Amino acid sequence: MSVFASLVARLADLLEPFFHASAAAAAIVLFTACVRLAIHPLSRATARGQKACTKLAPQIAELRKKHGKNPERLQKAILELHAKEKVSPLSGCLPSLFQLPAFFLMYHLFSNQQIGGEPNELLTHTLFASPLGDRWTDALADGGVVGAQGLLYVALFAVVAAVATFTYRRTKQQMAASPGMPVAGPDGAQLPGAGAMGAMGAMTKVMPLMSFATLITVAVVPLAAALYVVTSTTWSAVERAWLYRDIPAGGGAVATAR
Repeated sequence: MSVFASLVARLADLLEPFFHASAAAAAIVLFTACVRLAIHPLSRATARGQKACTKLAPQIAELRKKHGKNPERLQKAILELHAKEKVSPLSGCLPSLFQLPAFFLMYHLFSNQQIGGEPNELLTHTLFASPLGDRWTDALADGGVVGAQGLLYVALFAVVAAVATFTYRRTKQQMAASPGMPVAGPDGAQLPGAGAMGAMGAMTKVMPLMSFATLITVAVVPLAAALYVVTSTTWSAVERAWLYRDIPAGGGAVATAR
């Protein structure tokens, strides 16, 4: 992790002539974007798996009509269909799981007080006079909501709320447009469609709301980690909108794989 901390520090040095005291904050945003760009192929693989599963929607709909009263038989028939069409039910999930180490590493890089046994120098810098190591509670204690630090968090919350609302509405619309079929969830992995049953159906109702949990994350982590979270979340929303643009966000048609 110390290697990545050094990379961010060097990036901050390069950005210092442009952003001055806020160069470290700019470096966090740019470094996050670069990492997200590097793992973009995994996001594309997730999208391909999602679309391959979506292409089977008409056949799965027929199976639901035929075996709807026999969940075990229905599950077996769906698995047989996936095997016949050579589409793995996990093809839209595994690439997302492979991205997790990168997200875990960046979160700890921007939230830990120490890196490699040494103080995390990134957290000693500021953004508009707000220390990157401080949290929202510190901002409230120093000027309140309308103080300089408080207004910075208001801006971050506004961005997160806008992105979460966009993600929530798009996910719900896709689930309604393709009932029973998996759709891209807030983290890019597959969620069961609106027609899912039992525990999976309950998860379907809850998971789109997880986008708004980012508001809590931004409120409790250091400002450096909050910048990472906001940047990564915004990237995810834009990336999913692009990769899944041919999956309907409304209406009853079912998209086919590219």
